[in-house]
Amino acid sequence: MRYRSRVTAPAAALIGTAAVLAGGNPAYAGAKTDDAPAPGTAPETLGDPVFPALGNDGYRVDAYHLDFSYDASTALVDATATLELRTTQALTRLSLDALGLDIGTVRVDGRTAAFEQVDEKLRITPVRPLPARARVTVCVTYTADPRRALAHTAWVPTADGFAICAQPDSAHTVFPCNDHPSDKADFTFRITVPAALRAVASGSPVCTEDLADGRTAYTYRSRSPIATELVQITVGDYVVKERRGPHGLPLRDVVPTARAEALEPALALTPGLVEWIEARLGAYPFETYGLLPCNSDDPSAFDFTGLETQTLTLYKPNYLLQAEPKIGSHMMHELVHSYFGNSVSPATWADLWLNEGHADFYGLLYRYERGWADSLGLTTFEARMKDTYARGDQWRKSSGPVAAPNAVNLFDSQRYLGGVLVLYALRQLIGEDAFHAVERAFLDRHRNSSASTQDYIDIASQTCGQDVSGFLRDWLYGTTTPRMPGHPDWTVTPVTPSLTAPRRQSGARWHENSATL
Repeated sequence: MRYRSRVTAPAAALIGTAAVLAGGNPAYAGAKTDDAPAPGTAPETLGDPVFPALGNDGYRVDAYHLDFSYDASTALVDATATLELRTTQALTRLSLDALGLDIGTVRVDGRTAAFEQVDEKLRITPVRPLPARARVTVCVTYTADPRRALAHTAWVPTADGFAICAQPDSAHTVFPCNDHPSDKADFTFRITVPAALRAVASGSPVCTEDLADGRTAYTYRSRSPIATELVQITVGDYVVKERRGPHGLPLRDVVPTARAEALEPALALTPGLVEWIEARLGAYPFETYGLLPCNSDDPSAFDFTGLETQTLTLYKPNYLLQAEPKIGSHMMHELVHSYFGNSVSPATWADLWLNEGHADFYGLLYRYERGWADSLGLTTFEARMKDTYARGDQWRKSSGPVAAPNAVNLFDSQRYLGGVLVLYALRQLIGEDAFHAVERAFLDRHRNSSASTQDYIDIASQTCGQDVSGFLRDWLYGTTTPRMPGHPDWTVTPVTPSLTAPRRQSGARWHENSATL
């Protein structure tokens, strides 16, 4: 989950009504430009319908090797990013996403390459053209300032270091990359820090090196591919607390040393949460899980409650100091992202409802099973869905259909509770057993890859024994709210101008909070 406070694209990024009414995502086949790229130059975009400038074509990334060195006296990071690529076409030039990075050198297969930085792209011209279907190594040295003011940034500076929150489009402010969830890759991290600090990253620890200069280098490697927006790298005065989850699953929490004892009641909830979700979605998909209460409670440090960076969910410490009924539902929401969002990433950002709708769906189920009232004072799933159903046409008018967001309204309630309502409607139609079979089949089919809304529709029809494609397209792309199966008495509140205007909050927020908070 990410609650954003910046508008990431102008209103021109709205998805066209014709594409919505056609019943599917807009074309996702590269950028549409007036001028064709020069021969051997791939488009500097993957044509995402929400972030049309994001990503790069002409290659795919197999692996990233990130080597960071943090200087506590300057708070700067000297870094080397080594990318292992596979070209999909012959290239005389390729590009990476990069913003706010002071590039030192670029080498392609060991040879110094020419480069230029234009907008949020790092354009690289190798000495020799790259043939199609070639394995290529690109190495970029650079310096980053976590406190640099940028149009958007993934850096979360703290008093003793930093953390990373890259979702949706800011990983390239930390390392040059193909910054799109459809191009997942393996990651290795080596982070060198003063001996008094601890460095942790997504994945599992490989080794710890005590260096001669009084510094320590920590190396981590992912066992599963990671989307760039889900990478976590953190440095600070942390202690790592380890425990076991169901079936011996290694759990590790990265906790500010001074607050470790106070945070223990929240951290101790994780084994029970994992056991509950495994009973519904199957075995936890990664090598470890845990929480990272980032060492900052500054309201401006980041504009969300929790963020599902892979294997290590980022929080502000104060949030986790509350009693279980206040945090348990949201902790489940973030854990569910390990399945929907991390293991199976969105093919495009228009598919975000698959992440947030599922996270809220199971987070709310967990809440109501325990009798915890939600923010509206409701205590049953059916009551919350009836309330959400009544808002359906208002949200479709102000925020578009569930599976047709734009960069302004991407993280509003339509992707969260609107997504929950779609899943609830499907469960009402096909029954609980068939619904659980659909969920597991989708996760099994697309594990460690990316999947689209159409992929979910296809799996649902193949698994439940009936064609539900028209039903789901109406719920996901329709401009009016369909009838709810099993509840002919439910009604939708008529749309009025006063109800359809997008609600602005402080900081130009155009979204509402998850129902699990």
